[in-house]
Amino acid sequence: MISVEKLGLAFGSGADLHKVLHEVSFSVAEGEAFGLVGESGSGKSTVLRCMAGLYQHWQGRIEIGGRALGRKIYRERCRLVQMVFQDPYGSLHPRHTVNTALSEPLHIHGIGDVDARVGQILKKVGLDASFRYRYPHQMSGGQRQRVAIARALILEPRILLLDEPTSALDVSVQAEILNLLAELRERDGLTYIMVTHDLGVVVHLCDRVGVMQHGRIVDVQPSEALVVGHGLHPYTRGLVDATRDATGRAAA
Repeated sequence: MISVEKLGLAFGSGADLHKVLHEVSFSVAEGEAFGLVGESGSGKSTVLRCMAGLYQHWQGRIEIGGRALGRKIYRERCRLVQMVFQDPYGSLHPRHTVNTALSEPLHIHGIGDVDARVGQILKKVGLDASFRYRYPHQMSGGQRQRVAIARALILEPRILLLDEPTSALDVSVQAEILNLLAELRERDGLTYIMVTHDLGVVVHLCDRVGVMQHGRIVDVQPSEALVVGHGLHPYTRGLVDATRDATGRAAA
């Protein structure tokens, strides 16, 4: 469903040119959850931002369903691909209610039956009608992230780009959000690309994982391989070893 071929991105020019992505290539099947892991600065989130249209000067080719994805944001693209950001408080407008955040995309795209759709999507992410007219500061971190997920889903996209959607949350709340994402994927046949530092999150939610180092994908493995530990690239092995718990098993 998704094909990324030789994706490259650089900032600056001349002597100040700094390449941050170097011919990144991977594919994701329809309905699959694909993880991107690596240390900070490895380029994981940059890949998602290129796919979401937040960076538009990338090189290479991105295809969805066999059709090349343009560099600019346009309506059809928004109906197909949506992104959930790391910090739900920062991604929600502090002066907009939940109702405004969820209904605005529907108005922009000329989609009717707004009241019913907003109510349905809130229920789908586990929030009742009492949240509809709350502001971000009136909710917990987990509740805000549920609203952010609802906003991403309100246009019924086929693909969600998840940029560390649980890293800003308490551990107990992280599990709730991961379970919600797993349920949504199973129920609606969604395709995920998730960026995370947490290998336990990858094992829990993703089918396969691409490992990034210095703007390159150096390894692609089934998520189970991170637990078993066989056939891993040396850098992948280092990441796994760094997250092992006291029992000697991969953290999950």
